[in-house]
Amino acid sequence: MKVRGLSAYGASPVGHAMPTDVAMIGRGHRTVGGGNLRAAIFGINDGLVSNASLILGMVGASANTAIVLATGVAGLLAGALSMAAGEFVSVRSQREMFEYQIGLEADELAEYPEAEAEELALIYAARGLPIEEARSMANKLIANPKHALDVLAREELGLNPDDLGSPFGAAGFSFVSFSIGALIPMCPFFLGAILPTAAYAGVGLAGIGLFATGAAMSLFSGRSPWAGGTRMLAIGGGAGAITYAIGSLIGGRIG
Repeated sequence: MKVRGLSAYGASPVGHAMPTDVAMIGRGHRTVGGGNLRAAIFGINDGLVSNASLILGMVGASANTAIVLATGVAGLLAGALSMAAGEFVSVRSQREMFEYQIGLEADELAEYPEAEAEELALIYAARGLPIEEARSMANKLIANPKHALDVLAREELGLNPDDLGSPFGAAGFSFVSFSIGALIPMCPFFLGAILPTAAYAGVGLAGIGLFATGAAMSLFSGRSPWAGGTRMLAIGGGAGAITYAIGSLIGGRIG
């Protein structure tokens, strides 16, 4: 359960000026929003791919405009609620596990402070600090109850107690972002277009959205925006093509 020797300290995300305090350490290497950003990106991508594919599948099955629209709305609601519920359970479970680990560390610190100080010293020694200096530093840190648990959580568990993730934030971001993504291929239907024009226009809008999402990820991954956008578009296009083929097959058999 413990990830030995990992540090997790908060940091600001902008620039790389000479640090003047610990809050500036790691600046420029941490993304804004953490789990919420991840949930938003996945939500938009999932909404675009799943609802565009769903519409293509229904078109392939020769459904009429009203049925395709109703299916798209149902897919939006089902997908958004499923994404929100899944993110909430996932982040809540992860947070509970982290809180449990920190609680165990608090119990160990209260019962065995000398052993915890030695563990911390060994971590610093493994990083190259002479063992006596490491022990001296560890004893000073452990002697301050206000900071001892915080330091142990970061150094011994690799956890930042101030950033364990918000299940409500992840669920909210997932719901909203999935809904936005799923609405994009449905816009032509809401504007009064009918099949097959509405489907073609919706798929085109979804393709633009997928490329934009992949390109936007380059801001956080350092990849080329063209490569990221093309990859996302290829994945979504492949999913849509497969769904259309399956819908055509099923629609032909039913018909």
